[in-house]
Amino acid sequence: MEDSIFTKIINGEIPCHKVYEDDDTFVFMDIHPIQPGQVLVVPKKQVNFVWDMASEDYLALMRTVQRVGQRIREVFADKQRVAIIVEGLDVANHAHVKVFPFSNDKEFRNVPDMQAEPDHDALSAQAEKLRF
Repeated sequence: MEDSIFTKIINGEIPCHKVYEDDDTFVFMDIHPIQPGQVLVVPKKQVNFVWDMASEDYLALMRTVQRVGQRIREVFADKQRVAIIVEGLDVANHAHVKVFPFSNDKEFRNVPDMQAEPDHDALSAQAEKLRF
């Protein structure tokens, strides 16, 4: 399988606003977030579908999702909820989980402009606040 954009980010070939990394997972800011503060949690082992992951890799991914969700609740305390989405539409060939703060249905269902230029200053500031 060809390296995904996420594998290239994990390998340092493409820059990102990293929030967290351990032996099994990598977390960074989404450059086209549904809501400010959205991160992507990806397994370091590239696998096409989350359901194809080995059990131990899936559990490692979800442990990180839980930690990130707790951190987002702390940093974005003004938001009522933290969402997780596993849909695999934007990036093929690499399972990932979107995690973001929201307060209402409109915020949850927001569709980001995928053509918009990312606000790297805002992403960097959010990554700094979320980092653990």
